[in-house]
Amino acid sequence: MENSLLKRYIVATIGLVIVAFGVALSLKSNLGTAPVSCPPAVLNLKFTSISVGTFTWMMHLVFILAQLIMLGRKFKLSFLMQIPAAFVFGYLCDACIWLLRDVTVTTYGMQMLFCILTVIVTAIGVRMEIVGNAWMLAGEKTAAVVSEVTKASFSNVKIAFDIYLVVISALFAQLAFGVFSGDGANIVIREGTLILALFTGLCMKVTDPLVDKFLSKVFRFKI
Repeated sequence: MENSLLKRYIVATIGLVIVAFGVALSLKSNLGTAPVSCPPAVLNLKFTSISVGTFTWMMHLVFILAQLIMLGRKFKLSFLMQIPAAFVFGYLCDACIWLLRDVTVTTYGMQMLFCILTVIVTAIGVRMEIVGNAWMLAGEKTAAVVSEVTKASFSNVKIAFDIYLVVISALFAQLAFGVFSGDGANIVIREGTLILALFTGLCMKVTDPLVDKFLSKVFRFKI
C-alpha cells in the first residue's frame, strides 16, 4: 500500500522544518553556513530590513526562472510546486532564526559544536524531504536541470553549483564590506561552509537508515 499524499506532505514538511532549523543553527554558529544559504545570508547583512527567509524564497524564484529558461517547453507544470515550497521554506528559516535569537555562542568550541549539529540536523531533514517526496525545493532541482541539459553528472553539477553560490556570495561580501567572509562581525563563509558542503552527504550514510527506521515505526511510512 502506497503512502497517502497527506502522509507524504507531513513527512516532507517536518523535513523542511528540520532543514530550516539547520540554517538557523549554522548562522548562529558564526562559522559559515551551507553554500545554498550563503547568498541570502550575505544579502541580509547588507540589506538588514529584508530577512534571510525573504531573500531565500526570492533566490528560489530566480532558480525556478532559470529552470524555465533552460527547459523551455520541457518545463512541467508540476515544477511550479517549487513556488509554494520556496515561500514555506523561507518563512520557516525566519521562524527558526527567531527561535534562536537569544542563544549566544561565545567560544570556538561552541561554534564548532553548532556546526556539527548543523551537519546532523541537515542530514536528517534532507532525508525526510527525499522520502516524503512532496515539497520540491528549487536548489536541488536546478542542479538536476543543469545536469539534464548539459549531460554532466549530477554530482559534478552539484559541486559546481555550490562553488558558484559561495563565490558570488564572497564577491558580494568583498564589494560590500571589504571582507569575503561576511561583514567582519558576522561570518557567512568560512570553515563551516566547507564542513557543511563536505560532510552533510557523508553524515546521511549514517543517519538515513535511522531516519527510515523511525519513519517506518512511528509514521508507518513505507520507504
